[in-house]
Amino acid sequence: MRIDLNADLGEGFGAWTMGEDEALMKLISSANVACGFHAGDPLIMDSTVRRAKALGIDLGAHVGFPDLQGFGRRRMNIELKELCAIVVYQLGALAGIATAAGYRVTHMSFHGALGNMAAADAELAGPLVKAVARFDPQ
Repeated sequence: MRIDLNADLGEGFGAWTMGEDEALMKLISSANVACGFHAGDPLIMDSTVRRAKALGIDLGAHVGFPDLQGFGRRRMNIELKELCAIVVYQLGALAGIATAAGYRVTHMSFHGALGNMAAADAELAGPLVKAVARFDPQ
């Protein structure tokens, strides 16, 4: 049996850091990396991807609402078409950084309020999942 130990990483932005990513990365087998909307920024994403690659950690996108101040935990009413584009944008950002580092995104998860809302509302979840599948059918 293989047990996947997963953690959310890269949740700082700018000079602000959150969590003990380096210590966690020595313990986990997969990581969900914040993609710049609820937390994270290009430099943090890049360093997290490169460290995940060095340690052989499966790399996942952690996509959320555009809510840095609320850490993606506030419900937002965003038109579904725009929300799907926001999700694909974040997937593309992490996938681009991973490709530049010679690595690949293997999974994704919805963060905070977006994840909670999608879990409770099939009419929201369906289009979001389809947007993810269009981005990467695998």
